[in-house]
Amino acid sequence: MYIKRKIEDEILRYLPRPEILAIVGPRQCGKTTTLREIYKELDSAIFLTFEDRQVLSLFEHNIKEFADTYIAGNKYIFIDEFQYAREGGKLLKYLYDLNRPKIIISGSSAVDLTVKAVKFLVGRIFILPMYPFDFYEFLSYEDKSFARLYRKYNIDLSKEIKNSKLAVGQEKIFRDYYEEYIRWGGYPEVVLAKAREDKEMVLKNIYNTYFLREVKSILRLADDYKLVKLLKALALSIGQMIQYNELNQTAESSYATTKRYLNFLAKTYIADFVRPFYTNKRKEVVKNQKVYFYDTGLRNIAVNDFRPLDARPDAGQLLENTVWVELIKKQYPVLYWRDKNKNEIDFIINLREGRQISIEVKISAGKCARPPLAFTSAFPGVKNYCAYLNNISGRIDSSNKIFIPLL
Repeated sequence: MYIKRKIEDEILRYLPRPEILAIVGPRQCGKTTTLREIYKELDSAIFLTFEDRQVLSLFEHNIKEFADTYIAGNKYIFIDEFQYAREGGKLLKYLYDLNRPKIIISGSSAVDLTVKAVKFLVGRIFILPMYPFDFYEFLSYEDKSFARLYRKYNIDLSKEIKNSKLAVGQEKIFRDYYEEYIRWGGYPEVVLAKAREDKEMVLKNIYNTYFLREVKSILRLADDYKLVKLLKALALSIGQMIQYNELNQTAESSYATTKRYLNFLAKTYIADFVRPFYTNKRKEVVKNQKVYFYDTGLRNIAVNDFRPLDARPDAGQLLENTVWVELIKKQYPVLYWRDKNKNEIDFIINLREGRQISIEVKISAGKCARPPLAFTSAFPGVKNYCAYLNNISGRIDSSNKIFIPLL
């Protein structure tokens, strides 16, 4: 079963333009399936993959013959698994300058595409990130009627926020779907799997494949157990500030090596790091970053815990991580705030025209409180919101509360 992805419309919008399109994202997030769906609807198109060693070898060792064999006569050139190509950017520039075909490439790592390739392709490439299913795409498979409701009531943070009114019973169903999404994440094959055992097996396969392919082929680690230990330590620390000394000890590595590992995890869309928002270096945290995973299912397989939220001590961390994922997928620039007295705001979002909002994430609406006075005094122009998952009282007594599944 194919679920249309939001990125499809973005790709189609850029097809008439001459620039190369690079679709990058984690392995098994649906890049190949989506591009094949687009490819099927095009005339004069060819779909190649660099997992085919013959195709890759010809590209790397005889680019002119590659062009004669595959490019000539085609208007659209799709190249999947592009990250396997050495000197890919330089060779891609040759193809682009040759006769200006429309080239669409995809890769499970942003390492080569953003570092090695782009320096040859300045002004010639658009990079589009693709992630596992967001909550709307998840609902599109699980329950189309609630996917339509989500679209109707989905909150646009760039506008004045008004908490959407749901009918009696709808909020609980949304909440139950959202908890399922939190526990298992949004990888398409995981969502499509019905049984719990199957979901776990798919996630375990994605986790293992990452170390077998990404880590071995790109990072070239002989002792990848160090990265395994680091990844688990980060998984246990989601939503918290990372301490490099502790991570160095965990990974049995130097500061420089740990930084390299963390950069690799970000470039391969496993975990990323949120920087602090500050204006006063004496009073506020300015360096420490907080860690979040791009997919909570993959995070949960790293710690081997798929219990329901009400049975686990890290429920708040998981919820916060899931909110971060949704904000990132909607391309909101996200920071956090913390001062030297340990007052903290989960997310600071910079909107257009210099406007900013803050979001505190809570399991229950009843736990929503006013933001710290230290924050509101320092930033009186920031609009503050509290995002909640459970609403036991059945009523909302202030306009600054947001039902999380509608974010």
